[in-house]
Amino acid sequence: QVQLVESGGGLVQAGGSLRLSCAASGHTFSSYIMAWFRQAPGKEREFVGTVRWSDGRVDYADSQKGRFTISRDNAKNTVYLQMNSLKPEDTAVYYCAAARGMVGTGTLPWQYDYWGQGTQVTVSS
Repeated sequence: QVQLVESGGGLVQAGGSLRLSCAASGHTFSSYIMAWFRQAPGKEREFVGTVRWSDGRVDYADSQKGRFTISRDNAKNTVYLQMNSLKPEDTAVYYCAAARGMVGTGTLPWQYDYWGQGTQVTVSS
């Protein structure tokens, strides 16, 4: 059973930084793609970016390029989302997701089989 556990959310002032973690367990993830999504109140779940376990390739939503960085630590089975220069509009619940054997970059929530419980990020102005 695949389990994803996010951590690292919290309250930060605008301009600050946070690093979210997603610890994965329950499977061998070499063929998986991992993604970060976020969901603000009253809005749809929004794609942030992905990383592939196999080669570390990362892809980002255009709106996140430059401020957000996704990485992985194979030894720890953990994926990270480093967020810099945070803005109040980044306030959302951030989710980690996983899918096996995906071709291309999955930008839609339905493409993912496994989800974490989410971690709240609040950016104050």
